[in-house]
Amino acid sequence: MAMISLQAMRKAQRAQGPATILSVGTANPPNLYEQTTYPDYYFRVTNSEDKQELKSKFRRMCEKTMVKRRYLYLTPEILKERPKLCSYMEPSFDDRQDIVVEEIPKLAAEAAEKAIKEWGGEKSAITHLVFCSISGIDMPGADYRLAKLLGLPLTVNRLMLYSQACHMGAAMLRIAKDIAENNRSARVLVVACEITVLSFRGPDERDFQALAGQAGFGDGAAAVVVGADPVPGVERPLYHIMSATQTTVPESEKAVGGHLREVGLTFHSFNQLPAIIADNVGSSLAEAFEPIGIKDWNDIFWVAHPGNWAIMNAIETKLGLEQSKLATARHVFSEFGNMQSATVYFVMDELRKRSAAENRATTGDGLRWGVLFGFGPGISIETVVLQSVPL
Repeated sequence: MAMISLQAMRKAQRAQGPATILSVGTANPPNLYEQTTYPDYYFRVTNSEDKQELKSKFRRMCEKTMVKRRYLYLTPEILKERPKLCSYMEPSFDDRQDIVVEEIPKLAAEAAEKAIKEWGGEKSAITHLVFCSISGIDMPGADYRLAKLLGLPLTVNRLMLYSQACHMGAAMLRIAKDIAENNRSARVLVVACEITVLSFRGPDERDFQALAGQAGFGDGAAAVVVGADPVPGVERPLYHIMSATQTTVPESEKAVGGHLREVGLTFHSFNQLPAIIADNVGSSLAEAFEPIGIKDWNDIFWVAHPGNWAIMNAIETKLGLEQSKLATARHVFSEFGNMQSATVYFVMDELRKRSAAENRATTGDGLRWGVLFGFGPGISIETVVLQSVPL
C-alpha cells in the first residue's frame, strides 16, 4: 500500500505532456555599431591610431566575419571614464566587474519582461528562474538581482549559471525541460544575458585571437518561458521540447575556451574548430532523431547557434544542408554578431516570426520536427529536438 501511495504521489507531481516553449523575448543595448565603421571607432577609442597597419588587418577581419552591425553596451563616454579597459592587458577586473554586476540584470530584465508579456501569465505564477551569463560573478548573484527587478515571488526557485558560453542557451532548455516535466504547473523563466565588457580590450599585433573576438561578438539578452500542459485559451505554445542531450567531444578542452584574469576575460580557439564541430554534429543528430525515424537533415527545421560564418559553412558542407536551413542563423549573426548564450533564442524568435510572415503552416518553417543546437567550450554539443505547433 505504501508503494502504491508513493507512485500516486509521484504521478500527481509530474506534468502530463512535454515541456513547451510558451514565449520568447529579446533585448539589446541601445548603442548600434555598423561593422564598416567599427575599425575606425575601435582604434580611436583605444588610442591606437598609430597602428595603421594593424588597423588595416582588423578591417579585413571585420569584413571576413560577415557581420553587418552589432549592439554594444560600451560607449566612448564609458571608456573615457574607465581608460584601463582600452589597454591591451592592463589589470582592470574591478572596473569591468563594477559595470557587469549592475548592467547584466538590467538588460536581462528587458528581455524577460517581453517574454512574460507575450506569455500572458502573472509573475506570481513563475516558479523557477534559470539564468546564465558569462559576466558578473557576484554574491548574491545576477539571478537575485533580476528576480528583484522583475518583482518575482520570494518563493521562486533560482539557478544561476556563470562562466559558461555559447552552448548554454540550449543547455538551459535541457534544464528547464526537466524542471517543467517533473513539477506539475511549473513555469520556468529562462534568461541568457551577455555583454562584452569583460573581454573588450585594445589591439596588439601579437594577439590576433583577441582581435578576432573584438570583430565578431555582440551584446544581447533573451528570455523564454517554459512550461508543460499549456492552459487552453490562455497560453499559446510555440515549440514542444521533445528531447535534450549533451555530448562532449573527447580531448577538446583546448579547442575553444576562456580564462578569467585580472585583465578581464581572455578567449582562445583552435583554427580547426569549425571542422571539429561539423565532424561531430552528425552523430548527435542521428542519435536524437533515431526514435522519430528521420535521417535526412533537410527534412527538419534548424535553430542553430551560428558561432561564426566558418562553422555554419562547415556544417552545411558536412551534412549536405540546403542553404535555407541555416539562413535564419546567418541572418541573426549578420545583424547582431555572436551574442554567445543568448544568440540561439534570437534565432528561434526570428524563425517563428518568418514562419508567420510567410504564412507557413507551423512555427518551424512549415515543418513539424526541428533541432536546436548549441556549441560551447569542451567542446560541448547540445542537441534539442523541437516539435513545432500550427500557426
